[in-house]
Amino acid sequence: MAPDPRLPVAVLTGFLGSGKTTLLNRLLKRPELAETAVIVNEFGAIGIDHLLIEHASERPILLGNGCVCCALRDDLRRALEELRRRGAPFRRVVLETTGLAEPAPILQTLIHDPDVAKGYALAGIVATVDAVTGAGALARHEEARRQVAAADRLVITKTDLAGADAPALEARLRAINPGAAIVPASAREGVLFDDSARSDPERWFGTFAEPRHAGNGLQSFCLVRDRPVDGDGFALWLASLAAASGERLLRIKGFVATTASPDRPYLVQGVQHVLSPPVQLAAWPSDDRRTRLVFITDGLSRDLIAKTMEVWDDFTSR
Repeated sequence: MAPDPRLPVAVLTGFLGSGKTTLLNRLLKRPELAETAVIVNEFGAIGIDHLLIEHASERPILLGNGCVCCALRDDLRRALEELRRRGAPFRRVVLETTGLAEPAPILQTLIHDPDVAKGYALAGIVATVDAVTGAGALARHEEARRQVAAADRLVITKTDLAGADAPALEARLRAINPGAAIVPASAREGVLFDDSARSDPERWFGTFAEPRHAGNGLQSFCLVRDRPVDGDGFALWLASLAAASGERLLRIKGFVATTASPDRPYLVQGVQHVLSPPVQLAAWPSDDRRTRLVFITDGLSRDLIAKTMEVWDDFTSR
């Protein structure tokens, strides 16, 4: 796949108090992040978190609408346009969300707004999880579970504090999102903010060999089709599934072999109802050339999705 010339945007999310700003401050002190633009989305009428960001080269841009709705999308669009007008030599953008945010509305703007998508590309989602209070947040708050499910990388923070139980928390995170990489809070920025987790989902499939139930209605699984599929019909099925499932379809990622080009698979990815445009790869990344789709769902059963896929497959193969 050819390098994307657009400016990468990494989304940094995580529940309230999980250490997003602390992590970002530490990373911004490194020389390799000197040319990073920071956008902060806060909750409430008066924002203060952006004042805590220590960034020597540029003042962070504050998005004051933390409710994560249509107004946020407008604010984000304007913020990215402002960065473009500044003309500074940025190499990446890091968007820090409010602790109550769901990533889907942000991704909707980055992926589907035509003006934004011309200059910016999503470079993955990083979620922080507190080693002391993270398990409780996951048990009580749907937002925390959705942030973990959407992430490409998970960072367990505050492992040095009393009461921290990182191994138990890591097991809980793997139950929710087996495909996400769990990296230490001391990881270098290249590990956190590169694009490999989104552009190369091949490593995901071994972790989804058997369906996993994580409680609270969450489960993860993989669906496989041995023969190539009709590309147009598949796109219609997937769009219909995302539209009908909405917030229950937390994550989808996979390769699709089409009858029109079985030697060049399509990479598909989505978070909730937001589907990224399929990307056709130059070749398969491994010897396995089957259509494989991994799902993380909330109250949406594997059997139901598999049945709709079978009905669609039977219809389009006639």
